[in-house]
Amino acid sequence: MEDQRVSRTGALLRMGVFLFLGIVSQIMFFWFLSPFGLLVTAAVGTFAAAGFTTALTLRMFERSSLSSIGLNWHATAGRNLGLGFLIGLGAALLVTILPFLLRVAEFVPTTGAPFNPASLAFVSILLVFGAIGEEILFRGYGFQILAGTFGRYQTLLPVSVLFAAAHVNNANSSPLALLNTFLWGVALGFAFLKSGDLWLPIGIHFGWNVTLPLVGVELSGFTMGLTGYSLHWKTSDLWSGGTYGPEGGLVTLLVLPVVFFAIYRAQVTAQKPYLLRFEEEE
Repeated sequence: MEDQRVSRTGALLRMGVFLFLGIVSQIMFFWFLSPFGLLVTAAVGTFAAAGFTTALTLRMFERSSLSSIGLNWHATAGRNLGLGFLIGLGAALLVTILPFLLRVAEFVPTTGAPFNPASLAFVSILLVFGAIGEEILFRGYGFQILAGTFGRYQTLLPVSVLFAAAHVNNANSSPLALLNTFLWGVALGFAFLKSGDLWLPIGIHFGWNVTLPLVGVELSGFTMGLTGYSLHWKTSDLWSGGTYGPEGGLVTLLVLPVVFFAIYRAQVTAQKPYLLRFEEEE
């Protein structure tokens, strides 16, 4: 690995190359995967584009590998991943099971979409790819090279705006959905800064993504129908998110402070990310 401080101009140049390669590779992978359906294209295409772009950019500028962005498997990586999964799972249950218990939502059978274990396993695997891909893309090289040069919290908000913008074309998106996605980006970025690796945010991302379809609601505009049941809301779309899913509703906005608190309180052993190695030097 090269061990030289990255100037602000150099960091912006690297981010520009990273964005360019990311856009081009995503177009290519999405085109190649498009015959396999929208969900496969979105999940696997994002994973492939993020991995390819990050590996190439790291090799070009850092002479390094993917492990240097926080994907190294260290002694507490499994713990971080598990804690993250529980945080994501808990948040998803709060926005779905709590309304059910309060009788503002009810589970109803889904016609034409019975429970299918094979579909459940297949979609779960796709969601693993999707979560890892989005975390590499938005909390990986680009985020870290900027954070190590301009500062952690100076980088957190702008990259979270990009994270929200990446969801603007999702089916049935709305201004509230984009606000919630922006805040989720902040939370996931905070999770990375808390742990110093990508395992905590990957766990949160996957825990949230896999739980919502299991309890019968849409995920970022995708309807999956995995269990034979769906959650029918008795309140307005403003609260439930409508056909976008809870991420487009006020219920998620109210739960996000709990997510931030859970991340803040998470007992993780912080790592020192390689790309942030100069941030405290003067």
